[in-house]
Amino acid sequence: VSKRPKLTVVGAGPGDPELITLKAVKAIRTANVILYDALVNYELLKYASSISEKIFVGKRRGCYSYQQEQINDLIVAKAHRHGHVVRLKGGDSFVFGRGSEEIEFAQHHGLQTQVVPGISSALAVPATQGIPLTMRHVSESFCVISGTTKMHQLSNDIRIAAQSTATIVILMGMGKLSEIVSVFSQAGKEDISVAIIQNGTTDREKSGFGTIQTIETVVAVKQLSSPAIIVIGEVVANRVQLDSILKEVQSNSLILN
Repeated sequence: VSKRPKLTVVGAGPGDPELITLKAVKAIRTANVILYDALVNYELLKYASSISEKIFVGKRRGCYSYQQEQINDLIVAKAHRHGHVVRLKGGDSFVFGRGSEEIEFAQHHGLQTQVVPGISSALAVPATQGIPLTMRHVSESFCVISGTTKMHQLSNDIRIAAQSTATIVILMGMGKLSEIVSVFSQAGKEDISVAIIQNGTTDREKSGFGTIQTIETVVAVKQLSSPAIIVIGEVVANRVQLDSILKEVQSNSLILN
């Protein structure tokens, strides 16, 4: 195995271990070191070589095992010592994944770099619930927004998006749900449909459906929490019933209109 210092930033997909690309599997197999995050399905590590070093660098319950600067330094140190480092990140590493920051740091320190795109949870999770992000005569566009900024404030982009007819997909927004509801209510969108999907595409998936006016009640009754995706828009009301989720939706999902 080559020991030339190299970083491959790999998108691990939304959680279902089968939603991984062949190129990602190849990268994992050839890695000397794998640095993986909390939202990565650990089953993907079975593709790794038995002699590869595997290091958890993710965040759990608000606590970072490593700060970003430490991760950057670790990538460079491990690559110069061992060769090929794979940085395995949930979803797609260029969608709120800080993958570009790690690539730039690695290049500055002489590493070869490569990116393997992943299936973003922003797209895949709504799809598994039959929610089309765009739909003729319903929604001509969609926005993907981080609910919380670096300064732990509600993103101003949500206020802008609330004025549009686009489908809004909010990641990392559960802690700001009350503020999000307030923003859409002030925009006169109390009756617009909302879906919240927790642990999407995994066997721990839970979902709740309602409107801006009712969604906080849905969350309380269903006991929904992070990690979850919030989808706001009329496409939620127009979702299709997939065979794989029909029974689950009928028996477990609370729907308040």
